Amino acid sequence: MAVKTGQIGQVAGSRKSAGRLGSSQAREDTNTLNETRTSSRSLTLHPYAWLAWLAAAATPALLTRNPIYLSVLLLAAGLTYRVLARERSDARGWQTFIRLGVLLSLLTIPFNALTVHVGEIVILRLPATWPVIGGAITVEAAVYGLVSGLGLLAILLIFVTFNMALDPGRLLRLVPASLYQAGIITVIAVTFVPQMMRALQEIREAQEIRGHRFRGLRDLLPLFVPLLTLSLERAIQLAESMEARGFGGAPVSRRGSSIWLQALTLILLGWLAVGLFAYGYWRSYRLEAGMAISVALGGLIGILWAIGRQSPRTRYRRWLWRPRDAWVTAVGALATMGILGAWLLDRTALIYYPYPPFGLMPQVRPWLLVLMTVPALPALLAVRLRGLPRWKTSLASPSYPAQAHEPAKAPRGGRAHLRLG
Repeated sequence: MAVKTGQIGQVAGSRKSAGRLGSSQAREDTNTLNETRTSSRSLTLHPYAWLAWLAAAATPALLTRNPIYLSVLLLAAGLTYRVLARERSDARGWQTFIRLGVLLSLLTIPFNALTVHVGEIVILRLPATWPVIGGAITVEAAVYGLVSGLGLLAILLIFVTFNMALDPGRLLRLVPASLYQAGIITVIAVTFVPQMMRALQEIREAQEIRGHRFRGLRDLLPLFVPLLTLSLERAIQLAESMEARGFGGAPVSRRGSSIWLQALTLILLGWLAVGLFAYGYWRSYRLEAGMAISVALGGLIGILWAIGRQSPRTRYRRWLWRPRDAWVTAVGALATMGILGAWLLDRTALIYYPYPPFGLMPQVRPWLLVLMTVPALPALLAVRLRGLPRWKTSLASPSYPAQAHEPAKAPRGGRAHLRLG
């Protein structure tokens, strides 16, 4: 009788635990469904779409110094940044980084005006006996300093927006499996600035709780050493945890195949060097040099893919690919190819040089001006999704159904068996 009572208690306890497990699984599925519906209404894109956005935004910022193009690019990237800042909790730390970028971009104006004494429109003249800054201060030099500051600010804003959109974990999955050593270094480099901004915010909040107020540069100097140390420690801890968990670990390959891959890599690198040399110094053979460069790059990419096949990865969660991801990727790729085509075929379309014999007024081409507005596409899509009804946005992207898992019934004369999933 005692044995039967124990079996009944064991079965009842098993049913209760199974019920708790089923209810907890149902709550997890419901939370996943809610997160998916929320992400369909927020600025959440596929990492490949963000890479296409980065290429479309960073390419003109690096290739042009036209003030009109850079101003439009800043407005477009700033719109996406503002939409992301409303949804991210760490936006406050990035605001300090952007303010520092604005300060550095403003300092380029007097620096260039005081060090470059070239131009026709003279503002004032400093004594020629003064080292470095002595001479004429011209409008052209000040304008070029302003343009350089706009380019620097655009690059910083694009970098901040991309880091807010992609966390280090999602960015790490984009690193090829064959470059796992470079992936560890990339994680340290990418997480350094976000961790530093987060640590700065934590240190400032702790000091404010203690009653300390930051009034000037003297109060900020004691924060630099612990801030730098803390940010480096966090980045290195993340890299060490990745390496300890076997990130990039691969089975030992055959010695013969590895020797062939190394020899082929050296041949392709030499072929690439010859092609670059011919493209730069032999103008009559630029077409053949371009073909050689393309073949060498294609071969190197194939070798990286073959090495990556030897390092299998486990995907625990797959990324969702929505129609808006396809739109952003396609438009970003077209914008990047258009800007690169303009730079290769007609470099005067992107170059701005205010010094003589050129003029201060920049030349603007309407189709390039349209391409500079592409970085605002994610923000426009997010605004459009917020304006739609909730049932439309929930059907616009695939979601995971919330299904409650019922506990399995225990047999009469035996133990209870749990059915998971």
